[in-house]
Amino acid sequence: MSTGFFFDERTMWHGGGNYAFTLPIGGLVQPLAAGGLPESPETKRRLKNLMDVTGLTHDLDVHSASEASREALLRVHPAGYLDEFKAMSDAGGGELGRRTPFAAGGYELAALSAGLAVGAVDAVVTGEVQNAYALSRPPGHHCLPDFPNGFCLMANIAIAIEAAQAKRHAARVVVLDWDVHHGNGTEAIYYDRDDVLTISLHQEGNYPLDTGALLDRGKGKGVGYNLNLPLPAGTGHDAYLYALDRVVIPQIEAFNPDLIVVACGYDAAVIDPLARMLATADTFRQMTLRIKDAAERLCDGKLVLVHEGGYSEVYVPFCGHATLEALSGSQITAPDPFAHAFTVRQPNARFGAFLKDTIDELALELGI
Repeated sequence: MSTGFFFDERTMWHGGGNYAFTLPIGGLVQPLAAGGLPESPETKRRLKNLMDVTGLTHDLDVHSASEASREALLRVHPAGYLDEFKAMSDAGGGELGRRTPFAAGGYELAALSAGLAVGAVDAVVTGEVQNAYALSRPPGHHCLPDFPNGFCLMANIAIAIEAAQAKRHAARVVVLDWDVHHGNGTEAIYYDRDDVLTISLHQEGNYPLDTGALLDRGKGKGVGYNLNLPLPAGTGHDAYLYALDRVVIPQIEAFNPDLIVVACGYDAAVIDPLARMLATADTFRQMTLRIKDAAERLCDGKLVLVHEGGYSEVYVPFCGHATLEALSGSQITAPDPFAHAFTVRQPNARFGAFLKDTIDELALELGI
């Protein structure tokens, strides 16, 4: 069976406001030449362009999707939030939360981004494709039901999961978030539920500053079904894979899901401007292969990756291409031109051993 690829050029037209990096311009903050937020269309568009140039796109089952319906959105977001967002969008745009500016039509573009995730999940759970990738933009994993933040305007993954569960296609779902920032929105939505296991690997103390603690394990029925693994700055290739093998995959196996969804951010990569981790394109390839293998063993291969962050226009395309090679099994490659330099920059043996010891200590503190 094929790998679905869900993409729509219109999502690249989502625009932010007058920002310089993550700060609104004014006072001593001078506008940047390129302008806007780091969450620009170029990282995603350049990934798609690279796929077109290498021919990888032709090995995938390419789809667009409709905007997520009002009914689908209401399963996650309250009507008041959606109405305020829509009214502001119709009036020319604005900002509802923290670092979430949007232009005219931003509501429809966010609903389309969520719709790509909904389409990808639906295609996988109904058997139309084996697995799928949604190149969603704007991203979604920071968005709470009634408060957008961190460039995220709608909770794309949660909207897709709720749509699948409403059709009784996936009773038990794992969300693995390897974006470098804590998946606080997804966590909040499922924090008191036991039918969705949320796991977040993130750089400790990055964003948000007040979420993602190790011992935040859920509440009520959800106790034990939320897992945070905050990793030190400088965690590299080997330690990321060790964290998957030591903590993440055993927890997924114990949960025994019907579907695995990955919040697939590439901002843990070596040269991302918003983080200080050392993952490489091959890190994302190997993590994808591990999760794909787990999905094949546990849930008939039902796996969906939904694009989240990643802000290096130069490197995200190679990370994404490696991920999609692994997901699809395609023999078409885009060799990483930075591979040698980024391998040399990985943690040395002493720091590498410290990182693995740290992950062991975190696991023991979690009782794993």
